[in-house]
Amino acid sequence: MTTETTTSDPLDEARVERFAERLLATITDGVVTLMIDLAHRTGLLEALAAGPGTSQQLATRAGLVERYVRECLAALVTARIVDHDPATGRYALPPEHAVCLTGPGSLNLAPFSRAASLLATHVPGVARAFREGGGVPYEAFRPEFTEVMDGLSRGLFDDQLVDGILPLAGDLVDRLAAGTRVADVGCGTGHAVALMARAFPRSTFVGYDLAEDAIAAARAEAAQRGVGNAAFEVLDVLRLPTDPPFDAVFAFDAIHDQADPAGVLARIRAALAPGGVFVMLDTKGSSVLEENLDNPLAPLLYGISTLHCMTVSLARGGAGLGTMWGEQLARRMLTDAGFGQVAVHDVPDDPFDVLYVARPA
Repeated sequence: MTTETTTSDPLDEARVERFAERLLATITDGVVTLMIDLAHRTGLLEALAAGPGTSQQLATRAGLVERYVRECLAALVTARIVDHDPATGRYALPPEHAVCLTGPGSLNLAPFSRAASLLATHVPGVARAFREGGGVPYEAFRPEFTEVMDGLSRGLFDDQLVDGILPLAGDLVDRLAAGTRVADVGCGTGHAVALMARAFPRSTFVGYDLAEDAIAAARAEAAQRGVGNAAFEVLDVLRLPTDPPFDAVFAFDAIHDQADPAGVLARIRAALAPGGVFVMLDTKGSSVLEENLDNPLAPLLYGISTLHCMTVSLARGGAGLGTMWGEQLARRMLTDAGFGQVAVHDVPDDPFDVLYVARPA
């Protein structure tokens, strides 16, 4: 009898060293993300954007405790986010950095740091689901998730929804201006609805969402803006009303989270009037893993999927479609739901999403 032995190839020590350096840099960046979140939610970034100052001056400006401010600033300085002049002790946020970290527009990426902080708190629950199945229910993420999602989308909607995104949907702008009936499924805080309702007063809008806190925020914003042609309702969108039908239905980053995304798409198709249109903003990516290797945002999107989008669906016994369901699967599911024409467009100022414009077969 002969015994077969195998010997492993010797380790490439240089490769080990390179990967260890990269891994430490990745972990470091993760902690820096938390520092950005702290500086964002405490107003420290806005205080920096207002002008240079010492740690005490910045703390006073933002109404914060100097010792915490100084330590957070040290992290941001060594991360090359904030500049520091040792001669004067003053800290400064370069204007090119301020554009990406402050202000109301879509270029402000600081809200993404808060999303990372929120998702990190659910790692233990997701780890448990790895072993036991199921998932972390959507309710466990609220109410902070409602605020986080509003922060992620508000700047984009303000900058691009009316003038950049809606014109991609063919004659929809003209139809909205003339007056039509519109639904937004998974509307969240209803900011998109409020913007469209104000821009197109002859049309009527209804926003639907499962989250009571989101709908309360939506109603409050509509009232504050004096928008009278928008209404909001707590509803599982699987029960989207079909009579009377809608001339247009929107879904902004909502379909891939659903427990039954195929059922929701079929319901949207059933709720559309003849000649109606479904406008779906959803993740930009391929359904094939290998085709996402060169997408620098892919690790972020797969991670968000694992820690939120997929697990909230699986928690309800759902499909677990995930954030990166991809264009190929999205097209196939739209076709299966009864949509015959599907056009896909890049979204202005949004590297994360594409816009699907689908019309019934």
